[in-house]
Amino acid sequence: MRAGLRVLFGFLLGCALPAASPGAVEPGPLAQVLGLREASLLVEEGGVAVIARQADQPRVPASTMKLLTALAAIERWGLEHRFETDLYRADDGRLWVRGSGDPFLVSEDLDRLALEVKARGLDRVAGIGTDSTRYAAGLDIPGRSASDNPYDAPLSALAVNFNTLHVLRTRGGVQSAEEQTPLTALAAELGRELPPGKHRVNLRDGEAAARYFAELLAAKLRAAGVVVGEDHRDGALPRGARAFHRYRSGRDLGTLIASMLEYSNNFVANGLFLALGDRGDGRPLTLEAAQEAFAAWADRRFGWRGYRVEEGAGLSRGNRLSARQLVDVLRLFAPYRELLPAQDERIRAKTGTLRGISCYAGYVQRAGRWEPFALLINQPVAYELRRQVADSLARTPDLARVCPGASC
Repeated sequence: MRAGLRVLFGFLLGCALPAASPGAVEPGPLAQVLGLREASLLVEEGGVAVIARQADQPRVPASTMKLLTALAAIERWGLEHRFETDLYRADDGRLWVRGSGDPFLVSEDLDRLALEVKARGLDRVAGIGTDSTRYAAGLDIPGRSASDNPYDAPLSALAVNFNTLHVLRTRGGVQSAEEQTPLTALAAELGRELPPGKHRVNLRDGEAAARYFAELLAAKLRAAGVVVGEDHRDGALPRGARAFHRYRSGRDLGTLIASMLEYSNNFVANGLFLALGDRGDGRPLTLEAAQEAFAAWADRRFGWRGYRVEEGAGLSRGNRLSARQLVDVLRLFAPYRELLPAQDERIRAKTGTLRGISCYAGYVQRAGRWEPFALLINQPVAYELRRQVADSLARTPDLARVCPGASC
């Protein structure tokens, strides 16, 4: 994915400890974590716990919650699944787009969509219509704030570029900060209110999201040779509109999840979460339906007690998972391990960061085997501590010497 679309997550506080000599026991970071009051660590070897520190204590998982969302999505749809977006022709000549909740439509997708529309013989449309009614009105994700941070972008059933736009404000005016994304009227309006420099701007509500989608699609259609009228309408698909084309996402679910995990994309994670609540009866997707469906899946799959899932990205401090529950997830996620970002050739894991929360969960290579671990710290620590702990897990020959009896 282009750098301009990357969603960065977390705060770099920085902390460096001296490296241990090869083969030596390195108790430093591990001893520090094992001494923390609000920290849990579980490490397994061959299915047996070798370190279990408060492993059953429910804690705020932050973005390690995305591991559970990813597994649920894979088991629901499979890695080859592609989200679809339907286009319709109305009697007044308008081209309508009905959003289905594809969380990863980006500018390049609209390029392909426009070319497909042109290839189907459509040379002129009176305007663009947008239907975002797949999501229930008033959708509010727990933990999301109204900041301009990309991880706080609002969800909508029809969205492009994660409901954000990227602009460059100069003395001479406003430009798009992405080669693949032309400047639209809305982007120019919002950009004029900003100080000089590059800015990633959230589209604050569904109305702005629909308008931006329509403007950007119109620009892409014109670039493909389609004449497009200026009139944009947003609302439910009009009666009598005829199905015209179905666009399949340019990336499969496996690719989507790998990107979501690498860049900790909350928009994608909660888009998947909402889609998991689809009852198949055409009713608008709601947070409550997603929570119920997710809990039913987790209860059936794991039989857990004492957990809570409020949303799928890890934004909410109301989410609760234990280190043991995360390791349960990692056992099932093992066939998809390569979807996780790599710290190095020995560690593949997902971070989780909120203020005062520092988590890390994934796999560490020990004795030629990939073993699961979960670290949940619910108190302020140095940002790099979790990575140093994972490094220690990979380099310490005998973890029993660090945590005799496994239970610390």
